[in-house]
Amino acid sequence: MSFEELTLKIYVLGAGALGCAMGGVLTEAGHEVWLINRNVAQVEAMTQRGLVLRTDGMDRTVRVRAATSAAGVDPVSGPADLLIVLVKSFHTEEAMRSAVSLLGPQTVVLSLQNGLGHEDVLANIVGRDKLLAGKTYVGGSQLAPGHVIAGTRRKLTLIGELDGGVSARADAVAAVFNAAGLDTTVSDNIIGAIWDKLLVNVATGALSGITRLPYGELYQVPEVEACAVAAVTEAMAVARACGLRLSIAEPVDAWRMAGAGLPFEFKTSMLQSLEKGSFTEIDYINGAVVQQGARYGISTPVNQTLVAAIKGIEKSLKTSQSTQTPTNLT
Repeated sequence: MSFEELTLKIYVLGAGALGCAMGGVLTEAGHEVWLINRNVAQVEAMTQRGLVLRTDGMDRTVRVRAATSAAGVDPVSGPADLLIVLVKSFHTEEAMRSAVSLLGPQTVVLSLQNGLGHEDVLANIVGRDKLLAGKTYVGGSQLAPGHVIAGTRRKLTLIGELDGGVSARADAVAAVFNAAGLDTTVSDNIIGAIWDKLLVNVATGALSGITRLPYGELYQVPEVEACAVAAVTEAMAVARACGLRLSIAEPVDAWRMAGAGLPFEFKTSMLQSLEKGSFTEIDYINGAVVQQGARYGISTPVNQTLVAAIKGIEKSLKTSQSTQTPTNLT
């Protein structure tokens, strides 16, 4: 990355709702942003009419560059200064290998994905020297192709070096994000920050997917809150066994953080995946808690139950899709 340049080439790999929310405001800040999403309808909508961002109930249109793959990025644009990875966890390796053509000698690769384990996958492909880790509390919720609710205001993003150091490039990325209205801090404890975000995802993701409730309604059910706090309690016990330093002090804090500042109708990414009939990132969120808990001898029955429920819903959706017969039109 050229720290002196005011305008950066920023490519978002996996520009779903969250990627569009972030990419949209970075475009508005004057950067050359490419939104890469393999969903043809999403890309066509953005290309034809622009990206429509809804904030505080008001829509605005941002003219963006979009492509269904790295091959669709205009070669004239050249290599990225910053490549933001936001693909679903289970697509990380495939997506990154397909996008290596977008990398140059100075490209910084920043993962802002949910869950655990992406950094190791990315490092094996691009090298640890190119990689920054991060977590964001920014939200995005899909309304229609090319139309998203952008939960960017007052939502923190943390980035940092994997070794815990504070670097000039991390400071530069933070400065770019902050100038675009994305509240960003450089962390000297990014692995702990990743676990902090994991706790927030543990609190609401699976429960929203199971109940099919958006945030507003989810927070109206006391029993849901009790289950969420129990799941986070287990995850915090696992984090402590791993020797990690967390900024979240109490399990209920993760529950409160998850919905803070988001619109009533906002949906978790897990619920959005299920509504599209897609697989979720449950293995990298609640499933990661279960896996790490087993490693350290920590019991995680609530998270095990949430994983089982989501896996069951995924199975039922796939079974339903495979048994649907096309209607004959005469």
